[in-house]
Amino acid sequence: MLARVVVNSERCKGCQICCFTCPKNILQLSTETNSKGYNPVYVQFPQKCTGCALCALMCPDVALEVWK
Repeated sequence: MLARVVVNSERCKGCQICCFTCPKNILQLSTETNSKGYNPVYVQFPQKCTGCALCALMCPDVALEVWK
């Protein structure tokens, strides 16, 4: 199954809840900042995503979408 995580970097505040929630550890904190000065997360290992959507469910800012 092919799954994809889409991060809305402008909504992400870099809280890393999604990073700690992901069972495959595919999300990492970026070194770049968004327009609000936060370091958003990015998908470091997209090929490992199983599409469980735990990251999107836990995100308090609704900054993640998971597509299967």
